[in-house]
Amino acid sequence: MATYGNRTDLQNPTKKIAVTAATGQTYGEAGAQRAAQQAVPMGAPQAPVIAPGSLGNLDRPTERPMEPVTAGNPLGMGPGAEALVPPMPADYTIGSRQDLIDQVRYVYSKYPNSAVFQLLLDLENQQIK
Repeated sequence: MATYGNRTDLQNPTKKIAVTAATGQTYGEAGAQRAAQQAVPMGAPQAPVIAPGSLGNLDRPTERPMEPVTAGNPLGMGPGAEALVPPMPADYTIGSRQDLIDQVRYVYSKYPNSAVFQLLLDLENQQIK
């Protein structure tokens, strides 16, 4: 029996899922499916990260009564996807060249025109220093 050091779901052989094949397959597919499962066995299903019911009842009152249901969506009331700002990388410096490029890219996304687009291309191609 092979050992799988990086697969904790296979450390206990009693928890492995038995080799099975779906019914109604064309000739040879079930055998190939069983062979694949024997080559890399399937481990037991992992426990959910969030326990059922730990988030509260679905019919409880809202925790954000002043926020529209469509917040974070580009359609409807409330802030759109621009409110969902991804975190900046650790090596990102305010005032750097990349910061300038990102700001010009943002301006272009809000006010697209050929002059801002050309500025963005020149900055990205380092024609402007």
